[in-house]
Amino acid sequence: METESEPYVRLATLRQLHRVVAELNTARSLADTLQTVVDGIVGGLGYELACVNLVRPDGDLVVAAFAGDPAAEALITGRVGSRASWDRRLTMGENWDGLRFIPHSEGWVLLEDDVPQWHTDGPDPRFEDEWHPEDRLYAPMYATGGELLGVISVDRPRNGRRPGAWGREALQMYAFQAAIAISNARLRANMQRALVRLEREQQALRASEESFRQAFEYAPSGMAIAEMGGDQHGRLLRTNDALCRLLGRPASVLRRYSFSDLVHPEDIGTLLRTSAEGGRAELRLGRRDGTYVWVSLRNSVVADAADGPRFLLTHVEDIEERKRHELQLAHRASHDSLTGLPNSAELRSRLGARLCRRPQSARATAIEALDAAYEGRGPVPETVGAGEHGFRPDGPHTFAGPDPFDFPGGPTGLGPPGGGPGEAGPYDHHVHAVAPATDVDDGTKGLAVLFCDLDGFKSINDRFGHHTGDAVLIEVARRLTTGVRDGDTVARLGGDEFVVLADGLGAADAADLAVRLRNAIIPPIRVDGRPVRVGASFGIGWASCGMSADEVLRSADQRMYIEKRSRSKAHRRAG
Repeated sequence: METESEPYVRLATLRQLHRVVAELNTARSLADTLQTVVDGIVGGLGYELACVNLVRPDGDLVVAAFAGDPAAEALITGRVGSRASWDRRLTMGENWDGLRFIPHSEGWVLLEDDVPQWHTDGPDPRFEDEWHPEDRLYAPMYATGGELLGVISVDRPRNGRRPGAWGREALQMYAFQAAIAISNARLRANMQRALVRLEREQQALRASEESFRQAFEYAPSGMAIAEMGGDQHGRLLRTNDALCRLLGRPASVLRRYSFSDLVHPEDIGTLLRTSAEGGRAELRLGRRDGTYVWVSLRNSVVADAADGPRFLLTHVEDIEERKRHELQLAHRASHDSLTGLPNSAELRSRLGARLCRRPQSARATAIEALDAAYEGRGPVPETVGAGEHGFRPDGPHTFAGPDPFDFPGGPTGLGPPGGGPGEAGPYDHHVHAVAPATDVDDGTKGLAVLFCDLDGFKSINDRFGHHTGDAVLIEVARRLTTGVRDGDTVARLGGDEFVVLADGLGAADAADLAVRLRNAIIPPIRVDGRPVRVGASFGIGWASCGMSADEVLRSADQRMYIEKRSRSKAHRRAG
């Protein structure tokens, strides 16, 4: 019988306890550790059956390891008992200094709960401390923080008796060491899983970086990585071969620049307005040979979750052909296919851009307009005599300096605050077109509209054919274009009719221009070695705000017919 007075029993038990605890520390995996725990109880602490019920993440306990009876092991290993049932068991029976003993006299109420259990046959006890087949002894295992890790269940002591004080202490000490071993095994398992996960993530990162590198380097269109933030914001850090070929610059040279250094001066505003995240822009970038190429930029920010944006990834697509095609289509839509001059639609567009619906008679005097502007109740002055109130002495009706009351509007200044489309608002910056009062030059400068109709062209067409007629029209267009200033417009209205728009002319200037252009057309035109001659009749009209483009052209057309009828037919053909 085991008693405190038997020191040799204590010594033997200590030796066994030391051995089985040492074996706990040799197991590596969690499964090996659990099996070593139950094997140590059966092999070293004198019990025939033992199992470990391990707490799962959901709180229930599963039979994780069993030793002593293969049939019982097959029956209950892997089965689960609810946490509520286990909490009930760990509060029943007798508390043996941390162990929980439930005698058979109380345990009958547990026969129907959901905790996995086994039953052994045997005779009823003959002594008070003899072990009964339905007695239950549990050793809870706790983590350092007091959290329940699991419960060790033991059965059938080999000596057939309930453990004494020393046996209880040995089982309690063993349960304490088993909890440490299981915690360490779990920690090792978590670390191994973390290492495996980290290695997989690193492999995935390396694969992703390699995929990005290949996609970046071998992309058929240009790619660039630019710096974000700091003193060198926007500097190109890396470029692929396609971008280097597109711009004709090696990567080592491109790393000295940013896109703002390469962009066309007219497109710098477009680049600055382009947002970094998902930004798009169509602009021109400079090549090494000094030319520019149209490209489409698409930006995306490569960010770090902790540090914020790291760099800017830019996709550069060559759209030179598309832009050239667009420009060609736009030119074809607005220009005459034979002469290359602006067509009727383009002429009306340019003329309409200089006109608004506000008639000339509605303009205020200079003093009234200035007073109204400073009081915030009227329009800005539009006309004033030369040299007065800071106006340009060489151009009446326009300001010499920036307009202090100028507000942004449409391209023709027809949309400032207070006015609808085509109407002058209270602070209108539109320069109104005005016409001379008479054909006598009074110093007023305006937008002259010269309507030209060729004389004798129909007979050339009838006699020599349309091929010769087309050649004559092309040469007349060239002579008209050569005879006007840069900025003036020469358009073909249709057939043998041309229109010249010349701004800033007085009545005498317009008459002189008509004479010069008529004289330029009169000299013979050689077509296929044959000289042909045409004359020209000019009508001079004036564009004025309050008129429509059609009204202006109709006025010039009428004046042209008046001028044509005033000359004899022979005189007209001679020019």
